[in-house]
Amino acid sequence: MSTDAIVLLKADHKEIRSAFKRFQQTGEKAVATRGKLADKIIELLTVHTYIENEVMYPEVRNLLPELADDILESYEEHHVADVLAAELDGLAPEAERFSAKTTVLIETVTHHIEEEESEFFPRVREKLGRKQLSEIGERLLEAKKTPHSPAQPSAIKKGIDAVLK
Repeated sequence: MSTDAIVLLKADHKEIRSAFKRFQQTGEKAVATRGKLADKIIELLTVHTYIENEVMYPEVRNLLPELADDILESYEEHHVADVLAAELDGLAPEAERFSAKTTVLIETVTHHIEEEESEFFPRVREKLGRKQLSEIGERLLEAKKTPHSPAQPSAIKKGIDAVLK
């Protein structure tokens, strides 16, 4: 298994897109299934944004300060996704806004993934060597394993609530 940070993050993106597709292909009447798929989407996104925010973005910003604006935009896109995921986490799949909120989350994250893969990752790969990307990838894998790596957005929601107060 590669420990290249970009390869690892793209693998996460692929898994997230797959969960999005399964949700979109599930009919509105399959409420329980849609609820379980939304839970899986929330879990995948929460862990993914956590490791990017805690490892990838700070490391890249330190090594490539010229990418600071891109990283700040990514933090904000993650914030929007985190807020939507936290709201969706507390919403019953039967709720009137459940499908609409999930659709907006999917659209927001899909835009972010496309931008990251077409613009940000190529710029990072161009500037950083294999060894640096591998070291960052190892830290990403470790961050996924740590007990404080959130599997649900409740930890992130608490952080958002603290900032908004």
